[in-house]
Parts: sequence; C-alpha cells; structure tokens
Amino acid sequence: MPKSKKSKLNMITKGLSRIQVLVLMSLANSEKFMILSSKHVANINRVLKDIKLDIMANIIQADSKGLTITTNKVTSILDYNPIEKYIKNIDAVDSNDIISPRLP
Repeated sequence: MPKSKKSKLNMITKGLSRIQVLVLMSLANSEKFMILSSKHVANINRVLKDIKLDIMANIIQADSKGLTITTNKVTSILDYNPIEKYIKNIDAVDSNDIISPRLP
C-alpha cells in the first residue's frame, strides 16, 4: 500500500497587502474541508479575533494540491499558528499529515 502524501502548512506572500497560507493536502481532504468552507472562514476569523489579532481570513480556495487561505495583511509567521491549530482540529482533515507553518 503506498504511503499517503504528507500535508504541510506553508506560507507565501503575494503582493504587499495580503498573504496566502498554503495547506498542502490530498484532494479528498481538501474536498471535505471545502464543503463547509464558509463556516471555516468564520471560525478562523473568530479564533484570530479572540486572540486580538487584526488579521482576517478572506477566502479559502481549493486546487489539486490543497487549500489556499488568503488573509487581509502580511504578519508574522507566529500569527498563523491559530490557523494551523484550527485546521489540525477539524475532523475532515487528517491532522497527522499537517506540518507546522514555514516560509517556502
């Protein structure tokens, strides 16, 4: 049986005013996540607001490689730990396949 492709949380900057958090995962995992994507955006924003961060998730998009979460501004990589923690705690995503955020 082939090993499953490891997922990792990865960040890249696009432009001066936003950042994209890339979550590389299997197509099956990203499809499960996208079913409730609007709920996930609201929950991620609630988590970020609760810890008094002034960043917000705007859009979650899926492609064949995983998910892209676009936020409103560029911040420290440490500010994205709540997003990582949220994604790891979702039942639809295999949390063993997510690695800590890092810059490409």
